[in-house]
Amino acid sequence: MPVTPFTVGDRITLKKKHPCGGFEWEVYRIGADIGMKCLTCERRMMLTRRDAERRTVARVEAGSDVGDDSEFQSAPGAE
Repeated sequence: MPVTPFTVGDRITLKKKHPCGGFEWEVYRIGADIGMKCLTCERRMMLTRRDAERRTVARVEAGSDVGDDSEFQSAPGAE
């Protein structure tokens, strides 16, 4: 079974929502357990790596610019 390469700073979406209503989490600790922080209420929790892999629906890697629209900007002098 392939191991999901979690890294500190990754933003993940879990299957079930947190009691505060949030689905989005940020990874803050890596090891045998994965530490994650709810992005809605800032609550922290630990999951085993296996549980974290099973419950993850989507993952955005740390450092990737999700909202970056630089590729859609016009080139300088193209106006």
